Amino acid sequence: MRIPASFSVLSMTPRTALPSISKASKLGSRLRNIQIPSTTLLHLNIRYQSTTTTIKMERVDTSSRLAKLRQLMSEHKVDVYIIPSEDSHASEYIAPCDARRAFISGFTGSAGCAVVTHDKAALATDGRYFNQASQQLDDNWLLLKQGLVDVPTWQEWSADQAAGGKVVGVDPTLLTNGAAKKLSDKIKKSGGKELAAVEVNLVDITWGDDRPPQPNEPIIVLDQKFTGKDAKTKLADLRKELEKKKSLGFVVSMLDEIAWLFNLRGNDIPYNPVFFSYAIVTADDATLYVNSSKLSPECQSYLAENGVAIKPYEDIFGDASALRESAAAQKTDEGGDSKKFLISNKASWALKRALGGDDMVEEIRSPIGDSKAVKNETELEGMRQCHIRDGAALIEFFAWLEHQLIEKKATIDEVEAADKLESLRAKQKDFVGLSFPAISSTGPNAAVIHYKPERGSCSVIDPKAVYLCDSGAQYLDGTTDTTRTLHFGEPTAAEIEAYTLVLKGNIALDRAVFPKGTTGFALDGLARQYLWQHGLDYRHGTGHGVGSYLNVHEGPIGIGTRVQYSEVSLSPGNVISDEPGYYEDGSFGIRIENIVMVREVKTKYKFGDKPYLGFEHVTMVPYCRKLIDTSCLTDEEVAWLNEYNADIWSKTKGYFENDEVTTAWLERETRSF
Repeated sequence: MRIPASFSVLSMTPRTALPSISKASKLGSRLRNIQIPSTTLLHLNIRYQSTTTTIKMERVDTSSRLAKLRQLMSEHKVDVYIIPSEDSHASEYIAPCDARRAFISGFTGSAGCAVVTHDKAALATDGRYFNQASQQLDDNWLLLKQGLVDVPTWQEWSADQAAGGKVVGVDPTLLTNGAAKKLSDKIKKSGGKELAAVEVNLVDITWGDDRPPQPNEPIIVLDQKFTGKDAKTKLADLRKELEKKKSLGFVVSMLDEIAWLFNLRGNDIPYNPVFFSYAIVTADDATLYVNSSKLSPECQSYLAENGVAIKPYEDIFGDASALRESAAAQKTDEGGDSKKFLISNKASWALKRALGGDDMVEEIRSPIGDSKAVKNETELEGMRQCHIRDGAALIEFFAWLEHQLIEKKATIDEVEAADKLESLRAKQKDFVGLSFPAISSTGPNAAVIHYKPERGSCSVIDPKAVYLCDSGAQYLDGTTDTTRTLHFGEPTAAEIEAYTLVLKGNIALDRAVFPKGTTGFALDGLARQYLWQHGLDYRHGTGHGVGSYLNVHEGPIGIGTRVQYSEVSLSPGNVISDEPGYYEDGSFGIRIENIVMVREVKTKYKFGDKPYLGFEHVTMVPYCRKLIDTSCLTDEEVAWLNEYNADIWSKTKGYFENDEVTTAWLERETRSF
């Protein structure tokens, strides 16, 4: 998977005990993480492992953009202006029209925040992007390397710049209410005047006619044979939750939650089958705020049949204000406390302001998000089936790649390999598209966790080096995310050792049995234990939730050391990744990722009268046989591995009846140890 910001920490490629190669190789691997725009003002030549690659990066001159923005800041009486990465729905991926931070700063990484004053500009980002940001930012910008000692956070830097009674401004649709409150407190504590909600986005005005339009892709109704539950039932379940909380209604702002609630899918954001929208659900009504031109007559009829009204996307804030006024009037007439509206703790500051603030609104963990994370039997079966088809595509790809590299001595670069994999997936039943950009990485590039190969400048795959492929797809019946690390030549002892330790952790988590109420926070160490025994580790989480033909990264569950993973326990029906890894900077990277589903298991005893849970794996792709040191595996691990290989063989061999190359590769990789 593409590591989400909430899933990673400062350094993505730690120096550790295994042998490293030269500093030049380390630099080469990091530079390959850079996105390559079409315009180039900077050329860097890096030589490593007998391969020369030209890295082309754009460094945009932001002087005129900043000058125009500062003029607008003066007109709106703002001294410090904040430009977050997020869109109005707190989306992980954003549409091109919402890439405001990238436009104003020139930095194109996925995570970061820009802050502009009348004489300074700062860009804050985490350790995944230090190198990229230092290359892409021009001389107008200060880089705030988040997580380093004595480097302020962007919130602290903003507050410091506001000292002396200055005003900090932000588009209130781009910050959550919680983030806005914390920032406001910091500003006042530093002697600033206030955090001001600037109702027009100043970067959008600066961008002008060059700003891409908001997507207007068509919306489809996802058939109940894929969803397992109709929209009326989902709405009824939500209303039961609203009744329990004695609330006026729930205002929904997360795009995947709206898509799931109404059994609709769209294509407004790359790799995520969602559409720009809001929704309000009360005890009696449901309203979907969406551009009606996206809705076919079938969609409109479907929504009407399910009691869902349609209103323009832009009407949400006006209607929220009207609801606030109506509820306030009712409170005055009846006296005492009135019911409140519910919003997600990821909803924007603007939405809470429109609904009346703390007096009228309660922020909660979304009940829709919780329900969405527990898949029904139809969704679980869809996950099983789509992973078999996806596994067949990956098996054919790996067999093809090895044959091309070893038998035909072909030259294939990382992007060409990713393109081939996508074409094989596209042949599968119910394929819709990719679930994230494929991480196709050879040699040192595999040590860059957030690596993204760029067409025309990526590396040629070296058959004598590790190859890491992290990829996934969207199917009508589910979402996939699989990582396999392979070697087409003779791996080193260090690579075999690291792979085997990662594999043992992957198996240990898969085989775990735990009482109901256990969180992913508590399970994380199971996947790391064998690396820890050798003084090794990896600096990302171990698992993330996965949507059902929805976002490949889905909350609220996860497996890792972050606090949020201790807040929600795992439940039967959760679908989550199992992906330990190890990364030797400048040399190689190992990651193994399976998708597993939480299920209830039978145990000899039932202490405390609690059910016990375990995992069912659905990923059907063999591990790399030549990277496994079986002398380090226990008898139980070998038995598990043989059973898994037999399962893969039986479920996928039928896809290759007329393909001798793939059948031979699959038979070799799945034979018993």
